[in-house]
Amino acid sequence: MIINPDNVPSRTTSIYPEKFQHIVAGRVKKALGNAAGLKNYGVNLVTLASGSCSSLRHWHTRQDEFIYIIEGEATLVTNEGEQILTPGMMAGFPAGEENGHQLVNRSETIVIYLEVGDRTPDDEGYYPDDDLIAKAGVNGERIFTRKDGTLYEN
Repeated sequence: MIINPDNVPSRTTSIYPEKFQHIVAGRVKKALGNAAGLKNYGVNLVTLASGSCSSLRHWHTRQDEFIYIIEGEATLVTNEGEQILTPGMMAGFPAGEENGHQLVNRSETIVIYLEVGDRTPDDEGYYPDDDLIAKAGVNGERIFTRKDGTLYEN
């Protein structure tokens, strides 16, 4: 199936608890994989405004992730520190590796990248810099708890 990204709706919302949503303000996602009817993995075309982040720094227990920079200069933040990624550069994050990662746009121009992630069930996301864990909930929706297990309520 051929997909024209211009015809895919943009999403600026986040599933994070309200307390964390400001971190991803300025992030716009287009779910290209959903538009193509993909079921086993997702592909998003993501635009980050200056000062925005892709996510909170995180890692997954069961899901692989991959990013490919199309335009702009993004700062990749991992356990090892920070690295600048430019167009054509890519990074992968295997499931189960406790290497928290995020992209930050510290430049004055937009960053555009593809993010690919699988949809393995029962995945958990851990956020080493924040009091947050994402778990699989009913119907595959994410639920967020604090590290002590208490539920986040918006």
